[in-house]
Amino acid sequence: MSDQKKDRFYFDKKFVGSPDGRVLRILAEYFGPLQRFRRNKIADTIVFFGSARIKSQEDTQNALKIAPKNMSKKEKSLLKRDVDMSRYYEDARTLAFKLTKWSMRLKEKKKRFIITSGGGPGIMEAANRGASEAKGLAVGLNITLPFEASGNKWISKDLSLYFHYFFMRKFWFLYLAKALVVFPGGFGTLDELMELLTLIQTKKIRKKVPVVIYDSKFWKKVVDFDYLLEMGTISEDDMDLFFFADTIDDAYKFLTKEIVKVHLQGKNF
Repeated sequence: MSDQKKDRFYFDKKFVGSPDGRVLRILAEYFGPLQRFRRNKIADTIVFFGSARIKSQEDTQNALKIAPKNMSKKEKSLLKRDVDMSRYYEDARTLAFKLTKWSMRLKEKKKRFIITSGGGPGIMEAANRGASEAKGLAVGLNITLPFEASGNKWISKDLSLYFHYFFMRKFWFLYLAKALVVFPGGFGTLDELMELLTLIQTKKIRKKVPVVIYDSKFWKKVVDFDYLLEMGTISEDDMDLFFFADTIDDAYKFLTKEIVKVHLQGKNF
């Protein structure tokens, strides 16, 4: 590098990585993804949220097969739980596959309703996998965490995007989203769901975004929406901000119907 380039602050890694260079890093996490989406002609997305810890049916069945016979009751119970939970992986995979096939049949100049996830394992991997298996694009908005793997092999080339800032990652989850699907998950999924509902409720998101909450039995144990309504902390209208789906077909029919009505024919079009 020439001495002249060395004198320029934007070539100075120490400066860019310093507290004073933070605004540049934030801007990079806006314009970098924007460039990738434009380069790949992606107009909008369908975002899948859900646990990184849920494994595929194949992985859980294999773990069951090789499990030692003398393992404890607790270990057996955990293995059985993982097998039961793997149905969510397979459902997310199938739903992403069906939505991708549907979106590819649309006569659009740009690529519409591209399956997007947080880029990690579990439900995120399942969503990317389903889209990839349907021969469509799959976006991964990754973030590096100390206890969680980042990235998965099903994300399309050039569309595995890495973030340092959670708030910039969340921005890109919602900025292009035309629909969202929330599968069972933990703290991260709860955070994303509640922030999403808050933004819609307060009209900080002005576009109409269909939200599917997958498996009412799971989610009604985690969040008692009816009790919130009973206690007056949310209104009856707030219950219309999301749709509970208990099957792949229910989720698929609701999403495609709402997307066509709102984003292909409605005022948001």
